[in-house]
Amino acid sequence: MSDELNLINAAKGGSVEAFTELVHGYRERLLRFLMTRCASHADAEDALQDTFINAYRYIATYNPQWRFSTWLYRIAIRNAARLRPANIAELGELRDEQSDPLTHCIAQSERDNLWRSAKRLLSDEVFAAMWLRYVEDMSIKDIAAVLERSSSWTKVNLLRGRRALEAELNNEAHKTGSEAYG
Repeated sequence: MSDELNLINAAKGGSVEAFTELVHGYRERLLRFLMTRCASHADAEDALQDTFINAYRYIATYNPQWRFSTWLYRIAIRNAARLRPANIAELGELRDEQSDPLTHCIAQSERDNLWRSAKRLLSDEVFAAMWLRYVEDMSIKDIAAVLERSSSWTKVNLLRGRRALEAELNNEAHKTGSEAYG
């Protein structure tokens, strides 16, 4: 039996210490993910706190058929959705680069530009699928469970997301090359 499963079983039995250890193992990853789904760092922190409160409250319902991380991310997505503003387009117009949650969770680099492009180009669900796959290294099956979609939907939309990003990067490279010679 894995250490994580032992901790889960102890937490199911009422061990606050075991649950606290589980929380420490997932806190940073979940916060980083929630920062891509929430309007601000504070909202991401609130969603994270709500996620762990809900996980503690409902730990007895956890089914070991799924990875524990899958169960936690599903709770996190629901909590983030509750904090989401009604008109997300207005948020994008009001947000400056300093308050953008991605600024806080991804270093200023080519990787930063890639995830900014992804956030701008892709729907929230496809962005989440891409993030869970390429940042959190989740399996297709687990991503499908987190997003409550089929594995087929997940595979197709990961492919479409990669193609959209590739086209965007090729377009930007072409622009940069034209400017250099123009």
